[in-house]
Amino acid sequence: MQATEILETLIAFPSVVGTPNDRIVAWIRDYLERHRIAATVLPGPEGDRSNLFATIGPKDLPGYVLSGHMDVVPANEDGWSSDPFRLRADAGRLYGRGTTDMKGFLAAVLAAAPKLAAMPLRRPIHIAFSYDEEAGCRGVPHMIARLPELCEKPLGAIIGEPSAMRAIRAHKGKAAARLTVRGRSGHSSRPDQGLNAVHAITDVLALAVAEAERLSRGPFESTFEPPYSSLQIGTLKGGQAVNIIPEACEAQFEARAISGVDPAGLLDPVRQAAERLIKGGFAVEWQELSAYPALSLPDDAPLTALLKGLTGKEPLAAVSYGTEAGLFQQAGIDSIICGPGEIGRAHKANEYILVEELEACESMIAALGATCAADSVKEPRR
Repeated sequence: MQATEILETLIAFPSVVGTPNDRIVAWIRDYLERHRIAATVLPGPEGDRSNLFATIGPKDLPGYVLSGHMDVVPANEDGWSSDPFRLRADAGRLYGRGTTDMKGFLAAVLAAAPKLAAMPLRRPIHIAFSYDEEAGCRGVPHMIARLPELCEKPLGAIIGEPSAMRAIRAHKGKAAARLTVRGRSGHSSRPDQGLNAVHAITDVLALAVAEAERLSRGPFESTFEPPYSSLQIGTLKGGQAVNIIPEACEAQFEARAISGVDPAGLLDPVRQAAERLIKGGFAVEWQELSAYPALSLPDDAPLTALLKGLTGKEPLAAVSYGTEAGLFQQAGIDSIICGPGEIGRAHKANEYILVEELEACESMIAALGATCAADSVKEPRR
């Protein structure tokens, strides 16, 4: 099958983040096995979602991982010109939810897989497809934990997020959390008989704003825009009516961290401020929603040089969005971002990818196969 045909099939699976993905996983597994590539389905703890892992070439030698996620964000935006879960082709553009982020990469990998299987690979190429990346990289940690039993430690991982087929060496880490404060409801004419959760949470919000301002003063890492860690209040919900003392209030916070900074740690002052409300009689619930580390691959790393050779483009130092790459690196696997499409087209109506971008990705994967067949691999320093 051609990459475009495969993409049409993948788009038809509405594998929205946080929902069961058994149908798309089963199709990919069956496709690979039709080409005599054994695939391992790795169920997650949720029970209705799975990762998928496959190896092409020798399993007892270190090789490279082609990593992507099977989930997509919902397609509820206004402005779609066609069914977002039905691929539409127009003048070299392929429209549909997930075409760029990131089923285009999956399609290119799957189209290249039979060709890779026919090559005399002396280094393996692994396929690692995850779930719930769009919820904060929730699925891939379970797959990374299983890698020691699935393969030799890889030399590197290529995460195929949309990058216009230009390798990217770094991104910030991220953590997100939800705070729920519960007080006591009542009539607004008797505030002395209630506990106003909205009033209480304002102290926490004020501290979060102050922390955001403090972070903007450094430390700095010039490769990022902005060059500092950040913190924001993303959502705020509370109250029923103006004459009712609000019993509950909920806020969600997000932190993004430069290299060497723990993103979850940036939220600690906010959590501690919330916990101080307990002394005032409020119930406080703090729930971590997601967390993943920053990516930072050195400019002189062998994987950087490899991707420069495979793409013919000088790698970019950093981007502002996050990926699963930091989790692979945290596990001791050098990682880099490189995939078809552009991030600016993602998460919006009429998302699309170019046919020529799919072809460029297939060419990169074919070049990786040729490198692994020749075994002209410079191993990273350990």
